[in-house]
Amino acid sequence: MNPSPDHRVDVAIVGSGIVGISIAHALVRDGLTVTLVDREGVACGASRGNAGALAYSDVLPLASPGIMRKAPRWLLDPAGPLTIRPGYLLPIAPWLFRFWRASFPAAAARSMAAQVALMTLARSEMQRHVAEALLSHMLVSDGALELYESEAERDAARPNWDARGRVGIRFEHVGRDAIDELQPGLDRRFSHGTFLPEWQSVTDPYDFAVAFADKLRERGVLFRTGEVTAVEPGEDGVVLRCVSGEKIRARQVVIAAGAWSKSLATSVGDKIPLDTERGYNTTLPSGAFDLQRHLTFGGHGFVVTRLSSGIRVGGAVEFGGLHLPPNMRRADVMLAKAKAFLPALDTTGGKKWMGYRPSLPDSLPVIGRSPRAPAVFYAFGHGHLGLTQSAATGRLISDLVARRPTAIDVAPFRPDRF
Repeated sequence: MNPSPDHRVDVAIVGSGIVGISIAHALVRDGLTVTLVDREGVACGASRGNAGALAYSDVLPLASPGIMRKAPRWLLDPAGPLTIRPGYLLPIAPWLFRFWRASFPAAAARSMAAQVALMTLARSEMQRHVAEALLSHMLVSDGALELYESEAERDAARPNWDARGRVGIRFEHVGRDAIDELQPGLDRRFSHGTFLPEWQSVTDPYDFAVAFADKLRERGVLFRTGEVTAVEPGEDGVVLRCVSGEKIRARQVVIAAGAWSKSLATSVGDKIPLDTERGYNTTLPSGAFDLQRHLTFGGHGFVVTRLSSGIRVGGAVEFGGLHLPPNMRRADVMLAKAKAFLPALDTTGGKKWMGYRPSLPDSLPVIGRSPRAPAVFYAFGHGHLGLTQSAATGRLISDLVARRPTAIDVAPFRPDRF
């Protein structure tokens, strides 16, 4: 039964993707009453169509030294790993300027240190979350293989792997014989690779989020569908105003609405430079290829991953905001490349999808209390790492709500850092 408009809960969460769900889990653990409200429903955004990866090894920020030298070459290729829709170049310009500043060596080093701390917490908290929710059977530990077309390409990536090694991430550089053992059927152009033995994923990101939500319902958490247009803090709590005219009242609010979080933060008075990376994919039937583990084609900006729902081919980055129509040719290009790279891949019967990744210029999410409204908290901007960092975000928000020391330093993620 839905609560009345005047019903007041301890915490209302705007967004019922995997980040919002994980926050709800952590808050319920603390004994709080929680309601989640989402414009579409449980896991209908990026939590539905991602690759299902728990990418704890992805500690290097996208905004890093040298990225601006690569970007023009990528942008000149309309089918490449990064593109900006022509009609969106002017709106994205301020974000790109901040991205450039964040790629300076000192800034990138700070971002990486923050990512390492968050990823370390993410791994332990995800294990805790799935154990408490009895969902450990939905974790897969098959490792991942990143592929290169030459020794020179692999060597160019070595500094990044060395940086990962210095923070304790395990990996092994492999040659063609090992590649054939790890994943038979790859085109011979892939002569070198790097294997991550500790890589994990979930059986299917949508199924995982829905199962998690069902566990929360059993504990009294309410899930509601409705579009929140404004967040209004007051002396005795926070009011969420919905398109329908309904008001949802709570003592405290967490904004975890992914790509749609920026306007809600603005309604509170906080200007946060959130933008959106569009991701495209095609999910093929499960029998499309005998995929042994997650494959990353870094030079082409996409991955191929095995899910319970099929073989998913997706990735790349397109800046185009929330309102321009999707360009499904991006999915077609990746699928054609996947066919070339995996010659036995059956590309028929696939389902295309496009989703929005909420991204901030320094590659770090916003996790913290609003500077203008102590009863409002932010938890968005995870980019490609929402599933990966969801449990850690839940832990940190629950620490902040409870006013106890946070599990890690949250200063690098503060909302007013820009």
